[in-house]
This record gives sequence, C-alpha cells and structure tokens, in this order.
Amino acid sequence: MNDNKAVIEKFYTSFQRLDATAMNACYSEDIIFSDPVFGLLKGDDVKVMWEMLCAHAKDFSLSFSDVELLDEEYATCKWKATYTFSKTGRKVTNNVKSFMRIKDGKIMEHSDAFRLSTWLAQAFGWKGILFGWTGFMKRAVQKTARKNLIKFIETQYPDQRT
Repeated sequence: MNDNKAVIEKFYTSFQRLDATAMNACYSEDIIFSDPVFGLLKGDDVKVMWEMLCAHAKDFSLSFSDVELLDEEYATCKWKATYTFSKTGRKVTNNVKSFMRIKDGKIMEHSDAFRLSTWLAQAFGWKGILFGWTGFMKRAVQKTARKNLIKFIETQYPDQRT
C-alpha cells in the first residue's frame, strides 16, 4: 500500500515541476479523469490535458498534503495550486481534493473536486462573483475548456481525434 502513496507523491511532485510527462507516467493507459472544468475525460485526452495545463501555466506553484490510503486501491489527498489565469491575468488559488484508484502501480481513476463558483469568482472577478454560481457560466467555462483542449490536440497531435 505504501507503493500507492509513492505513486501519488510522484504525480504531485511532478506537477510541482510542471512535468506532464512524469505525471502521465503515473497513469494507466485507460485512465478515467473528471473535474468540474473538463468534466469526464478518458485515456490520451487526460494526458494531453495535463500537457496543455503544464505548458500554459504562469506564475505557478503547487503544494499537496493529507495523502490518505483508504484501502488497497483507493486514496485521497489535498492539493492547492496558485497561478495566473491567462485569459484575465487574475491570480487564482484553487483548493482541490483528489480521489484516486490505483492498481498495479498506476492511477486508473482520478477525480478532482473543487467549488467551481469559487474558482470563477477568482478567475473572472465581479463577473465570476455575480454569475459564477449559474449553470450558464459554468457550462460556458466547461465548453471553452473542451474547445481549448481540442485545439491543443489538433496543434500538437494533428493525427489524433477527440
């Protein structure tokens, strides 16, 4: 079970260095990921998402803590990322709780939970404060995130489809 803790620590120490290749080496080939911004992603789309986020990170710092092994496969941890949101130039601090399923030394399932309305308020200022709780704004941000991922895939991997 300590091997599972080592996988989580490798993932987040790699994230601290913005090393998407090392992060993705912690994932199984058929990884399933979800979070409030990108929704559900699978396989290569998950790995490319981390490549994109690491490549575009500005003024980035990350800390992680409270790695807890729940049983033979399941674990949780907390992490906090601080960065400048490129679209608005605003500073964002995102507090996240991760849930992971690890098997044979690889992360099979990864879910990140955070309050999207809090993120929207930081990222978009008064617009995010006033409208960040609405389904409309949340869906708009999710749609933009997906479009950005597709554009990144088309640029970096022109032969791959999403």
